[in-house]
Amino acid sequence: MRRLGALTVYDGVEEVPPGSGPRAVTIGVFDGVHRGHQALMRTVIERAADAGATPAVVTFDRHPLEVVQPGAEPPLITTLPQRARVMESIGIRELIVLRFDDRLMQMPAETFVEDVLVRRLDCVHVVIGANFRFGHKQSGTIETLNELGPALGFATTIFALQMAGEDAVVSSSLIRRHLTEGRVERVAEELDRPFRVEGVVEHGASRGRDLGFPTANLRVPARMLLPKLGVYAGWVVRTDGRLPAAINVGVNPTFADRTEPVVEVHILDFDQDLYGEVLEVEFTHRLRDERRFEDVSALVAQMRADVEKSRALLGL
Repeated sequence: MRRLGALTVYDGVEEVPPGSGPRAVTIGVFDGVHRGHQALMRTVIERAADAGATPAVVTFDRHPLEVVQPGAEPPLITTLPQRARVMESIGIRELIVLRFDDRLMQMPAETFVEDVLVRRLDCVHVVIGANFRFGHKQSGTIETLNELGPALGFATTIFALQMAGEDAVVSSSLIRRHLTEGRVERVAEELDRPFRVEGVVEHGASRGRDLGFPTANLRVPARMLLPKLGVYAGWVVRTDGRLPAAINVGVNPTFADRTEPVVEVHILDFDQDLYGEVLEVEFTHRLRDERRFEDVSALVAQMRADVEKSRALLGL
C-alpha cells in the first residue's frame, strides 16, 4: 500500500484491509485517463457518495494483451503513476492494481465478481462502459453483472460512451492515432489536458550544449508512445513548478548517429544540472517535422527560430 495525495494505491486485493469497504468501483486499463474515462470515474464518485462508499478504480499492472496475445499489445499513452495522479485529481480515492497473469486471465467471470469485487472489495456499485467484457475468454458481460448483482448486493450502472467530435468516440486508440500524426493540440482536447511523457534525465552526446542549446535527454520507459517525430513547444513539469521548453522527438538525421527516437528538451533560459531527475514533458504545440540539414550552421539557425517560435506560442 502507498499514498499519492488523497489516493491510496493497493498492489493487489491482498493488500486491501478486510472490512474497509464499502466501495463503488469501475474496472479497466484506462490508458490515458482521457475525457471519457474521467466522466465515467466522476459517475463512480457520484454513486459512491449516494451509497456512503469509497470511489475506487480496479486496474492492471500491464496491458492484458501482453498476456492474452503477446506482441499485440498497444504502446501506452501513460504510465501507471501518471494515471494515478489524474485519478487522484478528479476525486478517486482508491486504486487497486491487479497483477494480470495467467491465473487472472483464466479466472471465470463469476469468480472475479464473487471473490474480487464482492468478498475482497465489498463492492456495492459497479460503473462500466457499454462495451465492457471481463473474465476468462471475456465471458463476463453487462448481463453477467446484472444477473449477479441483486443476489450479491451490488448495483450496476452502464456508462454511455463520450464523443470526440466528428462522430468519433473518445478512445485510447483514437488518441494513439492522433499522437502518431503529431496532433498534440487535438490530443489535449481528448485528454482534457496536454499530453505528457515522463522519464529520467540521462547523459547524451552533449551536442546541444556545444551548439548553444543545452538539452535534457529523457529516458522514457519502454513501450511508451511518443508523438510523431518533430519539434514541439511545451513545458517541463518538476516538483517545484513548470518551465517553458522547446522539445525535439527524433533521431538527429543531420548527424545520423541514432536509430531510435529520443526526447530532447531545451528548457528556455535555464542551465542547471538535471541528470538523474525524473521529469514530465508536456507537449502543447507542434512546430515542424524533423529534417536533415546540410550543415551545422543551418541547423543552429533553425534551432534559434524554433526557440523564438516556442516563446511566442507559450506566451513568453
